[in-house]
Parts: sequence; structure tokens; C-alpha cells
Amino acid sequence: MPLEKNEIADLLRASRVIAVVGLSSNPLRPSHGVAGYMQQHGYRIVPVNPQETDVLGEQAYPSLDEVPGKIDIVNIFRRSEFVPPIVEDAIRLGARAVWMQEGVIHEEAAARARAAGLIVVMDRCILKEHQRLAR
Repeated sequence: MPLEKNEIADLLRASRVIAVVGLSSNPLRPSHGVAGYMQQHGYRIVPVNPQETDVLGEQAYPSLDEVPGKIDIVNIFRRSEFVPPIVEDAIRLGARAVWMQEGVIHEEAAARARAAGLIVVMDRCILKEHQRLAR
């Protein structure tokens, strides 16, 4: 069931740390632009990508399990077939929410996350939602 505008606003307002799974150091990749925008708007971005060492001035981690500290939102920039294990990691680590970017859809993983008490946003861009709410 999709979240209402005010639920997304509440999530973004209450969150400070966004782990971005699949974040690329390539400035031409959508993940880089979206994460950079969120960073500029006060969020701490934690890159999660085994191919990177640091992105946007932040140390990158090969997996969610290796990220120190609390994660509010796990933002997923991976193909839909890779979502289930990421959701399982988010549940195990006590993340508040999983956010699947535009084009990333996995109904079973979303249902699993909701059943575990996580907020789920699917097939929506966190940058676009933030901009829309800022208007």
C-alpha cells in the first residue's frame, strides 16, 4: 500500500542517516546525483557498494552489515532482483525504512519489510519526493 504524502514527509523529517545501496562515485549515475542532493539538504549519506572506497566525501562500505551506527533509511539503487537480501539486512539492522528508487519494485520484499515493521517506499525517487515536499 503506497504511503501518503504526509507519511513520506514524516519519514524524511525524522530521518538523518541514509544508507545508499548501489551508490556510485560516477557523477553521471543517478545514484550519485540523488545522494549528493540529499547530502546537501542535511542528510548523512552512507555509501554501500563493494566497488567503492569513498563517495561524496564519505567512506563506502561493502555491505549494510559493515555500516557502523544507526541507519534510518536504506535507499536502494539496485535492480529489483537484488532487493530481497538488502531488505533482510535492513530488517536485521533495525532500519526505520527501505526506499526503493524509481523502477525498483519487489512486492514480496516490500511485504516482508512491512511485516517486520519497516516503512516501505517503492518505485519513487527520494530526491523528487524531498523537492515536492519542500514546495
